[in-house]
Amino acid sequence: MTKGRTTTWEERMDIVTYCLSQDRNYHKTVEKYHVSYQQVYGWVKKYDTSGEDALRDGRGRTKAPEELTEADQQKLAMKKLEYENERLRAENAFLKKLQELQRRRR
Repeated sequence: MTKGRTTTWEERMDIVTYCLSQDRNYHKTVEKYHVSYQQVYGWVKKYDTSGEDALRDGRGRTKAPEELTEADQQKLAMKKLEYENERLRAENAFLKKLQELQRRRR
């Protein structure tokens, strides 16, 4: 059994086209490209259902502001406000400690 490896979008496209040209011979594709059977099978299935764009790796990609729904925009705004609030709390706590240290020096 071949262990899976990371691939680029171009590699996945090559692997899928090769597999389809070989009448879906997954084992032959696995041996040639040194990827796992599950990877090849999943890529071919995704390619069949949604085309080339389905093979792109979307992990870690943030959506553009125009792609966000109203609910997503509200969640993002809330997250930014929470982050800013936490930053201000930390700043306030730091200033209080600084004032206390200065008071004790006198």
